[in-house]
Amino acid sequence: MSEVLVRARWVTRYVAVAVLALLAACVSAPVQEMSDARQAIHAAEEAGAAALAPEALRDAKRLLTSAERKLQREAYASARQDAREARRRAAEALEAARVAGD
Repeated sequence: MSEVLVRARWVTRYVAVAVLALLAACVSAPVQEMSDARQAIHAAEEAGAAALAPEALRDAKRLLTSAERKLQREAYASARQDAREARRRAAEALEAARVAGD
């Protein structure tokens, strides 16, 4: 068997494994994303975002609640999206609180 054919088979195998890993990530529960969102919300609260950036913090909490409900229904892709957005909004609240606090 030629070296090119052997390499092509290895590349095909690696691509197949990568695709399977991506599919598994899409189907699994968004545990890390949920944790990240909770931690970001906690950090924003600790920085005073409830008083200094209430809208962004409220949005983050609403999105986290939505993600939790979707997680219970096993709508993992949608829950992951909401959790990521909750983390983003919490990060905005944290930054706004830090700027306002300075």
